[in-house]
Amino acid sequence: MRITASRLLVVTALAASAVVVSSAASAVKPSDANPPADVAAYWTPERVASAQPRDLVIDQRGLGYLKRSDGSLTPYGHTVRARLEQVSTGTPVARAKPGSSSDSTPPKIVLLQPTSDLTQGGTVSFSATITDDSGIKSVSLVVGPDGGLTQTFSIGELSTDTYGTELTGFSNGPWTYEFIAKDNAGRGGNTATSGGTFMVDTTSGGGSGGGGGGGGGGVVTNSEWVAGGYIQKAAGRILFEMPQVRGKRITGWVAYVCSGTAVQNTNTDASVILTAAHCVYDDVAKMFAQNVYFIPDQAGTTGAGTDWNCGNDPSGCYLPSHGVVDENWTTRTFPANVEWDYAYYVVPNMGAHSGPGDALLEAEVTGLPIGFGTATVPDVTDALGYSYSKDPNFMYCAEPMQVETPNVNWWLPSCGLSGGSSGGPWVQPMDETTGSGPIISVNSWGYTNQPGMAGPVLDGSAECVFAQANNADAVPVNRGVIVSGCTNSYPTP
Repeated sequence: MRITASRLLVVTALAASAVVVSSAASAVKPSDANPPADVAAYWTPERVASAQPRDLVIDQRGLGYLKRSDGSLTPYGHTVRARLEQVSTGTPVARAKPGSSSDSTPPKIVLLQPTSDLTQGGTVSFSATITDDSGIKSVSLVVGPDGGLTQTFSIGELSTDTYGTELTGFSNGPWTYEFIAKDNAGRGGNTATSGGTFMVDTTSGGGSGGGGGGGGGGVVTNSEWVAGGYIQKAAGRILFEMPQVRGKRITGWVAYVCSGTAVQNTNTDASVILTAAHCVYDDVAKMFAQNVYFIPDQAGTTGAGTDWNCGNDPSGCYLPSHGVVDENWTTRTFPANVEWDYAYYVVPNMGAHSGPGDALLEAEVTGLPIGFGTATVPDVTDALGYSYSKDPNFMYCAEPMQVETPNVNWWLPSCGLSGGSSGGPWVQPMDETTGSGPIISVNSWGYTNQPGMAGPVLDGSAECVFAQANNADAVPVNRGVIVSGCTNSYPTP
């Protein structure tokens, strides 16, 4: 039985909880939704090229930021600029002296560690002695595999004139690093850089493994998934747009990429994709995403990577009709809502497909089951997704899962999946023969100053929201459905 009143829909209770489904404010009505062909045409090469990973991170002050592909941080839900922070020992100690416009001498960087003559394991200690007459304003550390994509970390003072930190999650092979120091001289200060190289070999210490598939009990930080199986067919990249907010005004729409997975469902009229809520609903603008496209098994593309052409993807592209999200995500702003960073896209059986493959998503791929309330600590967990920096490869990390506190999420401390993997599945346990298993979480967020990936607990609330993605009678308004009244029926970690 369904009773509608204005823009509010009250549906049958689930698990003795009253569930209310409503819509978010938006400038676009359901009748304005574009058919698949129009959305495919909308994603021009220029728009695809502009898409950024929707990568949410938290700094040491507990503030949320959007991390762009170049490593820069944009305040998310606030206006506080990102600041440089120490990775492992707290807030940097300020040692600034009054600046002088006549100072043209950059800082001096000596005694760098690690040295090239010593092979490192999965954990590496970085340090350098850095001095300057006008005082050190900031120090950052740039680290990356030789010839590969780098990451930047903010470094604090460990002791007098010594700056450094300890990082984990390295894969085998050659790496490079560079300290960048800026002093307090006038007119922006003077900058000095100095770095070195080192080798990583984790084989003797049980560290990160190479590419392949499946957890296998070891630690894999960020490798290509080559085992194939059901998970590769069912998982895919999601292209979408979110509103750009300036002050209190929406000034336009920005293209983003995330990951998601087709899952087993009971909706006979549609298929369901599991992803992260921040890939479905903007909790700052309070609006659902628009122009959404799901590209399953994009690793099998005959193109060079993410592009506008659904014809070169093995299963083509699928257009969701709407998203379904927990109200708790919508009424709070990241990171206060990390517990509810799960959501679903609904793909109708008719008129949603472009390119090769079956018109029905659930006929084209075998959806994975969702293991609501089945996760176990410290069992090995595989997290997978389409990292922006590795386009179009399907990537994964694997290691024993932990509990992340104080945010009460699951946590993979060495996971190095980059932006774009948000919403990708966590599988526990992974059947390496079939590439399948129950999904117990999704890639959600990380910290600004250390490796690792957090994922929400798919508990009774997540199952309650999933029921509305399965509900063929739920009526989306403005591209989405917000479900309230869901309560957790499983123990929290």
